[in-house]
Amino acid sequence: MRKAKPKKRQVLPDPVFGDVKVTKFVNHLMYDGKKNTAYEIFYTALETVKNKLANEEKSALEIWKAALDNVTPQVEVKSRRVGGATFQVPTEIRPDRKESISMKNLIAYARKRGGKTMSDKLAAEIVDAFNNQGGAFKRKEDMHRMAEANRAFAHFRF
Repeated sequence: MRKAKPKKRQVLPDPVFGDVKVTKFVNHLMYDGKKNTAYEIFYTALETVKNKLANEEKSALEIWKAALDNVTPQVEVKSRRVGGATFQVPTEIRPDRKESISMKNLIAYARKRGGKTMSDKLAAEIVDAFNNQGGAFKRKEDMHRMAEANRAFAHFRF
């Protein structure tokens, strides 16, 4: 590589839960640098989740973390060109990329959802992910299915 790798930036914990993961999620959720709006959407969504799953003994934050774990993929396929042919090679995902992919998928499928406000959509997607259903969970399943189908090309891993 020609240039040095950029340093990883330190992400500060969020003001309510004191959790770095929440801040990362809010950073993915944010549009045009409007972090306060993003925090508002996230916290409102967690309140809605708490109301929807009132019989659950976990807190809203624990439910959200469990939902994130449920939509976190373990393997992905990468295109690898070998002798004129392009193969879909299954590779394991680095932990930081896993976290990022799961957050982005959860947010993307929440945005596609029908609903009144973004916090409602996000809450519905979190509840679905917690129950192993919904768009983000389906996406993870598809990624795993693709990797399984292309397992024969695993020896092309780089």
